[in-house]
Amino acid sequence: MLKEFKEFAMKGNLIDIAVGFVMGAAFKEVVTSFTGGIVSPLIGLIFNADFKDLKFVIKEGIANAEGVLEGEVSVMWGAFLTNVIDFIIVAFVMFIIVKGVNKMKKKEEPAPATPAGPSQEDLLVEIRDLLKK
Repeated sequence: MLKEFKEFAMKGNLIDIAVGFVMGAAFKEVVTSFTGGIVSPLIGLIFNADFKDLKFVIKEGIANAEGVLEGEVSVMWGAFLTNVIDFIIVAFVMFIIVKGVNKMKKKEEPAPATPAGPSQEDLLVEIRDLLKK
């Protein structure tokens, strides 16, 4: 059973998937940083607030002794919109990558085989024999 697992784990496709997963997770962090550090502040300028903190308060909360709101019910639409922007960026980049890979795969297709028939030497021998006659 251990031998079968080793064969399964060492298959090329599984390792490719693992590498792709790790790279995707790292890329997600880059996109999150881009959205949180660049896009959100620019959009936050429009609303004069930190974009991730934008929310629609349904029920007001009461501040406790430390100044933390208790009992507040709100829709965190700013954080949701930031995550949607993250998703759109990641999806677009993955689309571009898949499109590029598919384009490269089309170029790798083998050239059509040459038609089977007599070789050049055979044709020359035949011409020579016809000229001798």
